[in-house]
Amino acid sequence: MHSIRLILPALLLAVLVDVSPAGAAAAAAAPAGVSIEEFQYLDTSGEPVDQTAVHEKRLGAFMVALRRDVGADKRYHLVPAGQTDAKFKVVGGVQKTSTLVQWARVAVIDTAANKVLFEKLYTFRGDNDEAWDRAEAFLAREVIAALGTPVPVALAVFEFELEDTTAASVGTSAASDASYLAEATGGVRDVLGQSGRYRIVDIRGEVANARALRDCGGCEAAIAKELGADQSLIGVVRRVSRTEYTLGFQLRDARTGEVLARGDSGLRMGADYSWKRGAVRLVSDRLIESQQAADAAKAR
Repeated sequence: MHSIRLILPALLLAVLVDVSPAGAAAAAAAPAGVSIEEFQYLDTSGEPVDQTAVHEKRLGAFMVALRRDVGADKRYHLVPAGQTDAKFKVVGGVQKTSTLVQWARVAVIDTAANKVLFEKLYTFRGDNDEAWDRAEAFLAREVIAALGTPVPVALAVFEFELEDTTAASVGTSAASDASYLAEATGGVRDVLGQSGRYRIVDIRGEVANARALRDCGGCEAAIAKELGADQSLIGVVRRVSRTEYTLGFQLRDARTGEVLARGDSGLRMGADYSWKRGAVRLVSDRLIESQQAADAAKAR
């Protein structure tokens, strides 16, 4: 007989494979849809008395209470189990391992990101109504806390572009320019991903090789949406002279095309190998740190 340790990973795989490719999240003020799937029950206690009917009754009451408690939080609205339009799915199971010991395992899945946000195994003692009620109340608090964890924004970071404003070639090659631009892009993707605020979306080769997104009137937002991203970011290095440059970036909502943030550096000194350092510093200062300051102000 399979253990719950095998059941839940199988449930997670089925849910992650089956989720629909949801687009950008709804507005922050709108309640997020939560689907609480039916938990499985497994008895490996080896007790001689068949308690299937009792367990089915307790599990049914457990599910009713769990949906009630999660649905009572106004930040969420319950979506019927099995539907694919929920922002979050909650899956799990309960296993009776002995006369007095049971395990409960639960996972919370962000269906838009196709990612497990939370997964934990709990042990509770007793196989009576009171023990099940205590387990449900504790589990409901854990699920609500997990749902409240900020979900990283899916972000498409396009390759940084070069705008050469020098009158003539300054002795650099297209190959070296491309290499340093790629380093700048990689550095920005890394710092944004490490911030915990963003989940960097893979950019297909044909998109990554596109150029002049800075002049396309916001077309990058539509491309990002097609890639399943919530937001898009483009960056530009403007070469002023061999050792002088400026940097800029622009962040858009992939659904509406609205500009959410932008930043421009002053004149910087340094050869092309310093583009990465400048780009990372600009995005860190004007995007990540400004967002952190805004969050801190709201918390006060």
